Amino acid sequence: MTGGHQPTLRAPATGQGERGGQLHREDEELLARFEALVAAGETVEPRDWLPDGYRRMLIRQIAQHAHSEIIGMQPEGAWLTRAPSLHRKAALLAKVQDEAGHGMYLYSAAETLGVDRADLMDALHRGQQRYAATFDHPALTWADTGAIAWLTDGAAVVNQAPLTRTSYGPYARAMRRVCQEEAFHVRQGYDQLLSLSRGTPEQHRMAQDAVNRWWLPAVALMFGPPDTEAGGAGAAVGSAVSRRAIAWGIKQHTNDELRQRFVDLVVPQAESLGLSLPDPAIRWNPERGHHDFGPIDWPCYRRALAEGTHWARRRLAHREAAHRDGAWVREAAEAYARRDGDETAEVAS
Repeated sequence: MTGGHQPTLRAPATGQGERGGQLHREDEELLARFEALVAAGETVEPRDWLPDGYRRMLIRQIAQHAHSEIIGMQPEGAWLTRAPSLHRKAALLAKVQDEAGHGMYLYSAAETLGVDRADLMDALHRGQQRYAATFDHPALTWADTGAIAWLTDGAAVVNQAPLTRTSYGPYARAMRRVCQEEAFHVRQGYDQLLSLSRGTPEQHRMAQDAVNRWWLPAVALMFGPPDTEAGGAGAAVGSAVSRRAIAWGIKQHTNDELRQRFVDLVVPQAESLGLSLPDPAIRWNPERGHHDFGPIDWPCYRRALAEGTHWARRRLAHREAAHRDGAWVREAAEAYARRDGDETAEVAS
């Protein structure tokens, strides 16, 4: 989170941890029990005592993930009215709806940590919580929707599949369904690019241009900064956070490990598509048993994350307008729920 605002948290049923910079004996025992539970690979549930840092890290990560799913609907959603066939339109519509559902699963998981989703949405709209900057790139042609599904959703599956085994139960269960649907999206994008690649020369060029645009956002932004000093001071901070997340069982792999896994998966897929990845340094390294690839332009990465860029403002403004325009639906649903509750109470009495 950035800025001074923190979403309002309801007090959890168990102890909150640090008081005056020191852990009381009871809290030390609770912390030891928690760490033993995580070390044993057991799932942590909302009823369990959680350290403040663990709770904050989860809220930050789950909220950013949920926001990314919701904002990520926009580049592809812009093509719903321009899809080239009814078949493609139906497939894209289903995908966009899936992304909305993923956001809802994740907001629900965050609420089990004592935060209200309305507060999370407010923090997003005020720019005090982030989403993946990957989606601050425009989808310029129809082929971009295929490249987004193949590359960014493919990166998401690599990044998120380990989260199905994350230490926090509600998050892990949400991710099992998310990853199943994302894997289908990857196949959908691959099929779309395959059709374009084998089509007319103009269609092939359109597919290649889209891959060129979405390669860097996928390989860099979907995994985050490197875990080595090569990424500068920001990487050092990210590495410390990553180590803590791994120690707590929230993550199982470093950013660099996941990025390498993604490259190894995508290179043969690109060859099958008849498309090239915009990195001339990609080649198989038999000694490492992995593909080598060129250095990422991390200053470009940081610029993409900067607040106030044109597409970042546009994405957030669109999200705010949709939220505002949908207020009457939320109010009607709340009124119906209250009425239904009152009628149930009358019958019970």
